Amino acid sequence: MPRIVCLWLGLLLSFSGFGQSDQDFLIIPKPAKMEVLDGRFMFSNETTVRFPPDNAELKTLADPFIRQFQAATGFSLRTENRPGATPTATLLAFVPVSDANLGDEGYRLDVTTTTITIEATKPAGFFYAIQSLYQLLPPEIFRSTPADLSVNWSVPACRIEDKPRYGYRGLHLDVARHFFPVSFIKKYIDLLALHKFNTFHWHLTDDQGWRIEIKKYPKLTQVGSRRKETLIGHYYESDPQQFDGQSYGGFYTQDEVREVVRYAKSKYVTIIPEIEMPGHALAILAAYPEFGCSGGPYETATKWGIFTDVLCPYDRTFTFLQDVLTEVMTLFPGPYIHIGGDECPKISWKKSPFCQNLMKKLKLKNENQLQSYFISRIDKWVSSKGWKTIGWDEILEGNSPAIRVSPGATVMSWRGIEGGLKAARQNHDVIMTPGNFLYLDHYQADRSQEPLAFGRFTPLEKTYSYDPTPADLPATAQKHLIGAQANVWTEYLKTANQVEYMVWPRAAAVAEVVWTPLDQKNWPDFTRRLPALFKRLDALGVSYSRAYYDVVAETRPQPDGTLQIAMTTQEETAEIRYSTDGSTPTAQSVRYDRPFDLTKPTSVKAVTVKSGVVIGDVQVWDFAVSKATGKSIQFATIPTRPKNIDPALLIDGRYGTTIGYLEEMQNVAGVKTADLTATLDLAEPQSIQLVTIGLVKATAGAILLPKQVDVAVSDDGRTFRTVKTVSMDPRERGKKAIIRQTLTFEPVTCRYVRISARNVGKVPAGMTQAGKDAWVMVDEITVE
Repeated sequence: MPRIVCLWLGLLLSFSGFGQSDQDFLIIPKPAKMEVLDGRFMFSNETTVRFPPDNAELKTLADPFIRQFQAATGFSLRTENRPGATPTATLLAFVPVSDANLGDEGYRLDVTTTTITIEATKPAGFFYAIQSLYQLLPPEIFRSTPADLSVNWSVPACRIEDKPRYGYRGLHLDVARHFFPVSFIKKYIDLLALHKFNTFHWHLTDDQGWRIEIKKYPKLTQVGSRRKETLIGHYYESDPQQFDGQSYGGFYTQDEVREVVRYAKSKYVTIIPEIEMPGHALAILAAYPEFGCSGGPYETATKWGIFTDVLCPYDRTFTFLQDVLTEVMTLFPGPYIHIGGDECPKISWKKSPFCQNLMKKLKLKNENQLQSYFISRIDKWVSSKGWKTIGWDEILEGNSPAIRVSPGATVMSWRGIEGGLKAARQNHDVIMTPGNFLYLDHYQADRSQEPLAFGRFTPLEKTYSYDPTPADLPATAQKHLIGAQANVWTEYLKTANQVEYMVWPRAAAVAEVVWTPLDQKNWPDFTRRLPALFKRLDALGVSYSRAYYDVVAETRPQPDGTLQIAMTTQEETAEIRYSTDGSTPTAQSVRYDRPFDLTKPTSVKAVTVKSGVVIGDVQVWDFAVSKATGKSIQFATIPTRPKNIDPALLIDGRYGTTIGYLEEMQNVAGVKTADLTATLDLAEPQSIQLVTIGLVKATAGAILLPKQVDVAVSDDGRTFRTVKTVSMDPRERGKKAIIRQTLTFEPVTCRYVRISARNVGKVPAGMTQAGKDAWVMVDEITVE
């Protein structure tokens, strides 16, 4: 081999970290160090698994791997505890070592053609080595019955030395909004452990349900675990809001909690229970109204959001909470307990004579300091029991020199990163969980193609890009950033399949964020390992999202009136197949090679294909093409939602969507109190007889239909004559929607077309937002 080629290969090996056999090394999260060796280790019925003598813990740890290996392969691995014995064939050896560099969770995995040696200082390290070994094996290793005989049960020779970047690596699940059975919680923990998370944050209580049995207060589950009905659709989807009329509930008995805790322990996962206070407490108050400021009556919440009824800081309230936490502490191993502390309105405290007198007695300046008093009192009690408090970043609000949470309290920063950085500078341990990166209930792809979600947009790449430790943070504060966590809120996730779809593969990206050294993180390399992850998730029966493979379509209006469609996908090795005739695209459909033009309104469907197999979900778009396409458009009053809008948005061929929160509606433009008037320049005189405009109706957010829509035409752009007027009813309520209003008239030749949607100005009396400024919002305009 020429010297220059050898040099090039050497550089490739050193920079990639995986070498020429990188398709064999598809571990997520990526190990800290890996060296590629020659050859493969072959498993067989003759393979021996060896443990040190008198180390029952290691055998207990490895037994699940041995059982799973037998289930998937049909091989019965031999076991022995004689270090000096000569193996009959290949050997898998567990070797405890003393090595401070590995820490408690690090390991070395040394694979040759005859031996796999796993070294670690603590059982957790051996456990994580086994998770890496699983991922070096074919994905069929996760089968419950023997795989096809053609599967090659081997792992590539390599040397891995690995340990986590952060000591806290968490994944959260809200079971209060929607309840999930123990079987699913165990599966959730399995997936955490496989990806080397070590903490499960179990959000057990909220306004919509209390999910843990407390024997001293049985009404918490008899009453608080149930709600009479549940909101249908998104929060602002209907006006008035619609409910399903069906009672909903569920809770975990203490025996079930113990079972889950034992199971998690076997996976080296610590469970942190969360008992929300003083806000998000309607389920408590429904059961025990005496802990609220007004005395009730209260009911378990049937919709989402923030509620003004919160726990009142009576002595009896603290006694109740201490009793509850005492029982919780008997069920969980510690050292942490999460007490919430977020989103606590102060309205009921402002109205309460008791709260106002207490503030005077304690010399508190405001209700924020009263919340600090509440949190610090619970925190001190938790600390007195030898436990550590975790709370959302609001627990630092209202702190004063006299009243503050203890130095040992840990802050979970969710409202961005600033709260966490502030807490770290105050020498509090911090777990970073900013919503704009690590909330997995957000949309992860084009929301018009996605199932219902909370809102916002957090795609896989954005989650992967997050770094919990800013480089410019002083070292004294950096040491307090102990890790990060992804959160999964379930307002709109009713089923286990929906949860899995939202969590995976984004949780795998989070796993790499918290485990892999920063200089080893690499988005292209992560995406190279995604197909193997998907195969593993398939084998494990996980309903994950394939949004990474989605086709993204861009519209480009052309001067000649055609609409050019450009399509891309993140998976560069895949091809795009599409159809324009309404049929579902397959691997045999037309291949996308370059942008194509549409000359009329068309439904386009596309899908990604690799090696002749469809790998993505079919994406569907309805595109508009009319005499307005590619022309000039101007507003009389510049829309303020969204800001800095390009007027061409309304004639770009793409219809708008109202999915998600009101401020997130896409491809729409709106003005408040004023009329929305748009003037089109068709470039030359043309005969027209029809104008269609999309009008947004979302009355829960003061977005009303206009009282009237006018179409006027002009030859010179100065003098206009009205050719059509349609009256509408701004009082019309119902489901949030875009109403396609068509205005037809006798054919007329003109160059300029002015469309005006007349604003009612103020929301009429009797409506949800009565008296507020009204919005008029529109989407795509077409002219025929």
